[in-house]
Amino acid sequence: MNIQANEATSGGDVLKYFLSLVLLCAGVVAFYYFSEYLQLYRVLGVVAVVAMSLAIMLTTSIGQRSLAFAREAKQEVRKVVWPSRSETTQTTLMVFAMVIIVGFIMWILDTFLFWSITSLTS
Repeated sequence: MNIQANEATSGGDVLKYFLSLVLLCAGVVAFYYFSEYLQLYRVLGVVAVVAMSLAIMLTTSIGQRSLAFAREAKQEVRKVVWPSRSETTQTTLMVFAMVIIVGFIMWILDTFLFWSITSLTS
């Protein structure tokens, strides 16, 4: 397998990364700087800044690959055969039953160990 771990990034991508980071930092600073305003407006401002920063990041090569990965993952999720309602209910009940059985066994073991240690030490 001949995969190169470090791919060359263009200068434009580095500039976009830096701009996105500066934009995020400015959004956080503005959130606290404008503390006298209603919190709803400040949160909406931060959400807008994060959306702009993500939009900038999606124009980079890593952003494009991430977007392509998300699209492929969405397609794969559509191919999954999900269990029916009855299968899900049966599996859930089996898990509950096993938890109760194992809990009962652990309680018996704990009681036996407590009894044996009390017998040895008294």
